[in-house]
Amino acid sequence: MRSFDLSDESGVLRTSIAVTLVIAGLGIGFGLMSGSFSIMFDGIYALVDASMSLLSLLVVNLITSFVSSKGLSRKLRERFSVGFWHLEPMVLGVNGTLLIGVAVYALVNAISSLLEGGRELEFGWAIVYAVITLVACVATAIVEARANRRIGSDFVRLDVRGWIMSAGITAALLVAFSLGYLVQGTSWESISPYIDPAVLAVVCVIIIPLPISTVRRALADIFLVTPSALKQHVDQVAQAFVQQHGFTTYRAYIARVGRSREIELYFIVPADAHPRTIGEWDALRNEVSDLLGDEGPHRWLTVVFTGDLEWAD
Repeated sequence: MRSFDLSDESGVLRTSIAVTLVIAGLGIGFGLMSGSFSIMFDGIYALVDASMSLLSLLVVNLITSFVSSKGLSRKLRERFSVGFWHLEPMVLGVNGTLLIGVAVYALVNAISSLLEGGRELEFGWAIVYAVITLVACVATAIVEARANRRIGSDFVRLDVRGWIMSAGITAALLVAFSLGYLVQGTSWESISPYIDPAVLAVVCVIIIPLPISTVRRALADIFLVTPSALKQHVDQVAQAFVQQHGFTTYRAYIARVGRSREIELYFIVPADAHPRTIGEWDALRNEVSDLLGDEGPHRWLTVVFTGDLEWAD
């Protein structure tokens, strides 16, 4: 089906959402049947992830429609004349923050349960859930990772990381539930009530730091922190361009906002410079553009020539 085309960013995200919703339903259902809070947490975690994936899909569609000039209403285009790239880091930041919040809440509940003597659960249903979910998580992560080699999407990359995290959680649950099943009827049976909250606590401690790098980068984009590598490249190009054409100096303003690269370059022209036609100035702009490279729908480049430094500062 075209909606689940794995060669397209939107298709990959739709596939991920569909699988996530199935796993969320399984987690909540099996969690209720087995009495396992860790399985319930897995289902709720998946549900939060699916909600964020839906939001990511909406943002991807808006960005794609804007850069392709297709499928976007004139009213939206007029109201968001500089595009929708700024929504991408917002969604990534909210996604990472929510996942951290859910995990912290689950960790508090797990510790509380341990202090209260644990909880009894039906290990048979828990093992069935863990096996089904682990297979689904691993398969989805592999399929998405392969698809993203061609797509190169930050959203898909984050989604793959989420599936890997889910697979790790589920693998830990499977080991713990298998252990609990094996100790039934033995002298070690007294530890079984502690298995569910203990493994949940361990899983939460592991996954809480994982989205931090995504949140950090999202905040850097939201606050328009200049990427050092891009700034160095632009400075090298601009300095060489100034020397080649005899300009006085330049000013560069650079930001990364999601997948977009926003570059403003102001070249200060000497007062005694020979006059140029509009065509010649445009040719210089094209030269700068070629030297910078990475031309595409997600690069926003402004090149200004002025004799007054105040216009650049």
